[in-house]
Amino acid sequence: MTSLRTDLAAFAAGLSARLPGTWTSQYQRHSQYADQFPRTEQLWDTGHVDYVVSQYVLTHDAVLQGPADQRLYVTDRPRYPHQFVVAALAPDGARIKPHHFAGVAEPNGIAVPKDPARAAARIAQRLLPRYEQALRAVLNNAEHQPQPPHRPAPPRVDQVLTLTLYSDGALGAPYESVPVDARMTLYTLGFQYHPHQAAFLLPTAYGDTGRALRVHSVVQQLTAKGIGVNLRHSAPTTSAALLPASAKAVSPLRRTR
Repeated sequence: MTSLRTDLAAFAAGLSARLPGTWTSQYQRHSQYADQFPRTEQLWDTGHVDYVVSQYVLTHDAVLQGPADQRLYVTDRPRYPHQFVVAALAPDGARIKPHHFAGVAEPNGIAVPKDPARAAARIAQRLLPRYEQALRAVLNNAEHQPQPPHRPAPPRVDQVLTLTLYSDGALGAPYESVPVDARMTLYTLGFQYHPHQAAFLLPTAYGDTGRALRVHSVVQQLTAKGIGVNLRHSAPTTSAALLPASAKAVSPLRRTR
């Protein structure tokens, strides 16, 4: 446990009198460790001030209240008797929600000398500009994003197409397993109908990259139509291999059902 310094209250009062604008100081002693949590949980810092409040039992602290709802947290810097630490407290209020802090960098706190005049100059130069910028960003988010963003629900899937990568390198699906609404999409994206195999197959001539791009387009276009797409490898088989994917193909539009 850190020892109780006797100069924090006077330092905080002197600091509030020297910061730009109108500031007031509220000093508080803690009778037990848990008393520091209500304030330290509001700390807007991921640097060494956060380390201080998470690693040490702090017997007291002070909060400075300034213009435009700015609040600064002040406490001892353990093992440095000639310094204090000062950090911003996050804005609160009913309209401030967790998602309003997304993308806003923390205005991390700083260590300052125990002389109030020198400390105020350092805070005004290094901490307050970062704090004011972050605070404006959060308040702007609160104004324009009152509700948290929700990812849209995926399209409803009423049918499913399963594309199989066969052991001979062919990629496709049996004709009868392809939903009717998916057949033209497959055909326009390069899949060919092979009547001797009764299957849609994607020619190997496109190469791995070309086939991957066409499969990606198939997934995008079919899911937009409410047709799910599964990809799988075929199970090993001893049956006759499928004809090469480069075999002569005909349009599925010419096949009679």
